[in-house]
Amino acid sequence: MTKFKSAEFAAQMPSEGTVEGYAATFDREPDSYGDVIAKGAFARTLTEWSQKEQPIPLLYGHNTEDPEMNIGKVTEAYEDEKGLHVRAEFDADNPKAQYVRKLAKEGRLYQFSFAYSVRDAADVDVDGFKAYELRDLDLYEVSLVQIKSGRRNSKADADELRQIRALAAQITQAINGLLADEEGTDEPEGGPDPEANAEEPETVNAEEQKATDSDELERAKQQIAALNAAIEILTTL
Repeated sequence: MTKFKSAEFAAQMPSEGTVEGYAATFDREPDSYGDVIAKGAFARTLTEWSQKEQPIPLLYGHNTEDPEMNIGKVTEAYEDEKGLHVRAEFDADNPKAQYVRKLAKEGRLYQFSFAYSVRDAADVDVDGFKAYELRDLDLYEVSLVQIKSGRRNSKADADELRQIRALAAQITQAINGLLADEEGTDEPEGGPDPEANAEEPETVNAEEQKATDSDELERAKQQIAALNAAIEILTTL
């Protein structure tokens, strides 16, 4: 699945037709998806791009449908201690590319973003905060974007995520308890104890009661399934 992440390039335009900066950074503060990028995550894919002898496309807004949004090409891409640094040049024959260049030059457009898929990743602990470390990525293109994706979490975000995960753990524990109780209500081997029901007057038809109990059990299972689905979502935040 193709995903997107962004980084500010601070409108560095060393020459009239080029733009450069960081498309990704290796800082250890998880973004809003809970991701951090490991050093070396782009090494393999950059080697493959160089072997193909094809330029990494420079797009506007990750738009792969409109050929005119293919506004240039990456002429240099490498990893350093900070992140993935790229230099790109605008297509001189594309009017839309030249307008995007104008926006970048005027500081009205100042963010890189890149499209990628994950080859290798793992859960890690970063200063007591759970994160998903991206270790090997396929890079598809670099874009100039107006709105960045994967913004950095604030401390308040981190605290809220911890509370959500704690709540999800409590819900999971409660569900496990309900399931254990349900299993414990099964009839003992040999059928029901006749003496246990001897003193209770029969007020409901047995078949009707059985159907009612079955319906309630089914509803309970559906509710548990819905809660489990919610937990799956919560624990990925």
